[in-house]
Amino acid sequence: MKLSYPACFYQDEETGRYTVEVPDLPGCVTGGATLPDAILMAEDAASGWVLDELEDGKPIPPATPVQAVVPDAGGFVSVLALDMDAYAEKYGNAAVRKNCTIPAWLNTFAEARHINFSKVLTDGLTALYQAAT
Repeated sequence: MKLSYPACFYQDEETGRYTVEVPDLPGCVTGGATLPDAILMAEDAASGWVLDELEDGKPIPPATPVQAVVPDAGGFVSVLALDMDAYAEKYGNAAVRKNCTIPAWLNTFAEARHINFSKVLTDGLTALYQAAT
């Protein structure tokens, strides 16, 4: 899933550092020593914010049209591009319980060999996901 959110950038006149705020994601504020660093940090912070919401089963807020975002004095607006699939693959860690049914003979076979059913299912689905992307 690809998302984009407008962000407000502010440069500190004394240090040259940037602060970045993503208005659509409450509390999502970060920064960086340079503009490229600030952009990367903002994309990471926004992706983490969205992933937390998704893992908690909450809806993510829609992005405000960029032309509707007005920064405070001295700031400017730019758009952040979020690749949620890549971010979730790298940083996602919420586990979801799934119930599945398998033949009794296969269950006996697997239990006798102390096979971790969750690991087998996760490994298999991960391989399918990687083959599909």
